[in-house]
Formats: sequence, structure tokens, C-alpha cells
Amino acid sequence: MSSVFRIFKNLFFWSYGRSTWQYDVLCVLILVFVFLTPKAWFDEGELSRRSGHQNDFTASSKLLIAPENSSGDFQARDIERRVREMTNRPDARVKRVREVRGDDGRTVAYEVDIE
Repeated sequence: MSSVFRIFKNLFFWSYGRSTWQYDVLCVLILVFVFLTPKAWFDEGELSRRSGHQNDFTASSKLLIAPENSSGDFQARDIERRVREMTNRPDARVKRVREVRGDDGRTVAYEVDIE
């Protein structure tokens, strides 16, 4: 029993020298893990963000919204409404709005950062 414990202790504390076969086996096992582990195990995609994980990241995106009327004027509530319609997310929040101007100086669109 003590020899099994000693083997696990040596593996855990990596107490084998570089010229031993045990060291080579441990290195190969690490490389196999690194190169053969499925990417999905470590993927921080949108589904894992919505799962309630303690690192609750919010995704941010950019939208380009054209004004609905010819004057090019938009109110903040109009932009929020359009963002929610375009993303199909009633909880979408607008973080920042920037005007995109044409060659003639008129507002042709709004660049919107959302989360």
C-alpha cells in the first residue's frame, strides 16, 4: 500500500528527473491532453454565458441602424426600440450611440453598442 501511495505522491509532486522514463510518460500525457481535448470543453460561448455561471460575462455587439425618417433624427427610445426589434431580445441595453455622417454632413446611420 505504501508503494502505491509513494507513486501517486511522486506523480503529484513531479519528483522524477528529466532523464527518467516516468518524466517522458508524464510529458506525453500532458501533450495528449493539450492537443486532444475537445475545444467545447473550454469554449466560453454565448450558451455558457447565459447558464448562470459565476463569471457572468455579457456579450457586447455593434449594430448599424438607419434612421426611419428622412430628417435623420432619432430619439434614444427609438434607438432602443429598433435594437430590441433587430436583435429579438427585449432585455437588450444600449451602451453607446455614435452618429455616422454622410459626405453631405447629414446623419445616415447610428452605430450602436449593445449588451
